[in-house]
Amino acid sequence: MDIKKKILIVEDNKSLAAIYQSRLELEGFATTLVNDGEKALSTAVELRPDLILLDVMMPEVNGFDVLDILKNTDKTMNIKVIILTALSQLQDKEQATRLGADDYLVKSEADLDSIVSHIRDCID
Repeated sequence: MDIKKKILIVEDNKSLAAIYQSRLELEGFATTLVNDGEKALSTAVELRPDLILLDVMMPEVNGFDVLDILKNTDKTMNIKVIILTALSQLQDKEQATRLGADDYLVKSEADLDSIVSHIRDCID
């Protein structure tokens, strides 16, 4: 039996989060959804997902700070992280890369098929 890959979706836009979750579950992934950075950090430690799909602009703790903490914490440093954000500036992408993101997708440029494809490339 195949063990489903676990994906933690960190997205504060509820309708977007629901769309991502539905599609990823259709693709055979086990998903968990949280809507802020603090919950993302505690859930990542508990769940140990295979990959985190991480928004940047969120209440409380932003995605860059979450990424920085994840990559500097023993229990979560090896979890793959794809930033999925509205931020399309080169300096944002460079910051994400510097902090250890495995991939960087801009929401306006990435459709669901390409998001799924990037996830598969990252964890397969």
